[in-house]
Amino acid sequence: MPITVKRSIELLGLFLLVALVILGNNIIMPLVMAFFISIVLLPAYRYFRKLRFPNSLAIFLPILLMAMFLGGIGWFFSSQVARLVSDFPQIQKNVSMHLNSLSGWVNSISHFSTTEQINFINEQSNKLLTYAGTLLTGAATSVTSTLVFIALLPIYVFLMLTYKNLLLRFVFMWFKKEDHTKVEDVLGESEAIIKSYLIGLLIQITYMTILLGGILLVLGIKHALLIGVLFAFLNLIPYVGALIGNLVGVILTLASSPDLTPVLIVLGVIAFVQFLDNNILMPRIVGSKVRINALGTIVGVLVGGAIAGVSGMFLSLPIIAVMKIVFDRSDMFKPWGVLLGDEIPKESPMKDTRLRMKSDRLRKQLEVENDIIPEDHSNDK
Repeated sequence: MPITVKRSIELLGLFLLVALVILGNNIIMPLVMAFFISIVLLPAYRYFRKLRFPNSLAIFLPILLMAMFLGGIGWFFSSQVARLVSDFPQIQKNVSMHLNSLSGWVNSISHFSTTEQINFINEQSNKLLTYAGTLLTGAATSVTSTLVFIALLPIYVFLMLTYKNLLLRFVFMWFKKEDHTKVEDVLGESEAIIKSYLIGLLIQITYMTILLGGILLVLGIKHALLIGVLFAFLNLIPYVGALIGNLVGVILTLASSPDLTPVLIVLGVIAFVQFLDNNILMPRIVGSKVRINALGTIVGVLVGGAIAGVSGMFLSLPIIAVMKIVFDRSDMFKPWGVLLGDEIPKESPMKDTRLRMKSDRLRKQLEVENDIIPEDHSNDK
């Protein structure tokens, strides 16, 4: 088959896959999320099976423990929001003071008077309220979809763990017998990476909330724990989430304090905690052997958000990691694995013609040069 035809088929398949995900978003995303959760719960399931628990009970107990953990997070978050709501009169006063200061500053550097600024704000507020009214139906639909999503998750997880052997048999039957070794390697590495990544995220949420919230609490920042938990969850979205988390921290601090000094403290503490997280803590906790380059990560997050919203942004990185594992072991899709990877050649392919090849030996050499030494997951069952 000519190379141009192959590339055309690849691009057509990619287009059809994206179209399928967009059209079936409400069906596919709960299944994908349930798949990843099932992988995380596998060690607990296997532990209960070793204790000779019945299969259904061995599946139900990990799901129950997960639900209790998430319920605890929800209770903690709601209690912090309740504290924020109780301080609303003071927040309203602080916001009004900051707006007056901003109005005075704008008045000093431009020809807009305070009256013109108030008229402009009122005009934009009316437009915003009108626009919000048109979104009420959509918002109600979104809430309904979210509730259905949450309700389906435990059911899908239970069924996937129940029928995991059947699903595995289907996967192996899809490929030729001579490719079963590669399929087994892909499944083993995918399981190891998904567990490492998602369990690492749970640990990250915990220590980010405690570390960031604790430091801000000691420094006397109001709503410190709420800022900590919000930033911890937003930070799960690569790159984009950290920027939104900084913005949320600044807004909450401005609303809770009449001074600007706490804002500088919050930004400084967030920068310090992020430095520890990115350079010391998270690399040791996750320890994944597959690294995705920054360009692939950012594009993947934005594409995931455009296709499936927040859930797509959150799941983009583990999905890309699994895709890279598959691509690296497929002769047809190897170039895509190279595009997503972090194995940067020291020389240009324009000078070194070896770098134009799809050689496994060359890929391993580049992994070593970039300090990406694959771990052996052949015993992960």
